Amino acid sequence: MAENKTKPGGASVHDFLERIENEQRREDCHRVNVIMREITGSEPVMWGESIVGYGNYHYKYASGREGDWFLCGFSPRKQSLSIYIMGYLEFYGDILKDLGKHKHGKGCLYINRLSDVDETVLRKLIKTSVERLES
Repeated sequence: MAENKTKPGGASVHDFLERIENEQRREDCHRVNVIMREITGSEPVMWGESIVGYGNYHYKYASGREGDWFLCGFSPRKQSLSIYIMGYLEFYGDILKDLGKHKHGKGCLYINRLSDVDETVLRKLIKTSVERLES
């Protein structure tokens, strides 16, 4: 069975965030870092070269594939700030409708600026997702 290619490493999250060229994106990432640390109670860890993850959980699919991943995380992509919400975002439609300007895939939320969304709603989304994984 194939292993996850993206794994936790020892790189400095602070140094990674400080290297973000776009000042607004860098400030937004520092704020998301604070939010996710508060919600998870976990220190951030670099996963691969560009994902900051918090906490961890072990998953196992019906197929037998299993592995370890983070509870929530983010990545400062060029086009948008990607926020990783574990579990499918389709479960959180009632929260997403109040979030503000965003796009999303199955487990990834894309926002251009943190100011485009309601931070209280974003916190609720992250907290609800983390609690769902931990239960």
